[in-house]
Amino acid sequence: MDSLRVAAIQMNSQGDLGSNLSRASELLKQAASGGAKIALLPENFALMGEDGDKLRFAEDLDAGSGPIWQMLSSVARELRIAIIAGGLPERSPDPTRPFNTCAVFGGSGELLTRYRKIHLFDVDLADGTCYRESASTAAGESVVVAEIAGARVGLSVCYDLRFPELYRELAKRGAEVLVVPAAFTLLTGKDHWHVLLRARAIEAQAYVVAAGQWGKHPRGRTTYGKSCIIDPWGEVIAQASEGEGVVFSTIDSTYLERVRRSLPSLQHRRL
Repeated sequence: MDSLRVAAIQMNSQGDLGSNLSRASELLKQAASGGAKIALLPENFALMGEDGDKLRFAEDLDAGSGPIWQMLSSVARELRIAIIAGGLPERSPDPTRPFNTCAVFGGSGELLTRYRKIHLFDVDLADGTCYRESASTAAGESVVVAEIAGARVGLSVCYDLRFPELYRELAKRGAEVLVVPAAFTLLTGKDHWHVLLRARAIEAQAYVVAAGQWGKHPRGRTTYGKSCIIDPWGEVIAQASEGEGVVFSTIDSTYLERVRRSLPSLQHRRL
């Protein structure tokens, strides 16, 4: 990897699968027209509806016949870009709880790899909102680093961001770029989103690409947005404004190597 143009896509997904897929396709085309070789979609880009909808629309990614898979594959092939599709419902061995899966499609339309969200969001927030992701979602188990468009990319999803041990393992496995597709709540996002993303970039001495949901959604959910790209020194080098849109930056391997060489903390680990 020398330099690599990447895009983080911010969406306001709702409860209509077809409309969400159509909008995701439009934004992916904007990413490609801006020169991106990798485009990251947010968590729940295909559906931000009722929990039962995730089960109803969950797909067998190995079969490759569902509407989510078909859109991602055809658009990746048409645009000749890699798509990292954060947080889509994938069927699991539990017939009542699909995985929350980050699926990666290559520029030829093939499914390259997938990561199933390990940490599930079960919390009671200060504003009275309760989330029980584990009630409708099965947890994954495997850590995934994949070569995508020439870069070593570590995969994660949303709530994973609060668990630095996952990102330490991604760094140990050679990740140069960390992706965080998310649907961060407004309440937690305004205080924790940038702090956590910058910390993960600094700790791993890696670029972080974070694509979020923004605005109001069904079931009274409100998400924070602020999709951004952060460099290995922890600087926010691109950020989305309010609303849907695409932000771009360039992953610079020379700068990455310079940061790691000047402050070799990855080589100084003792535990």
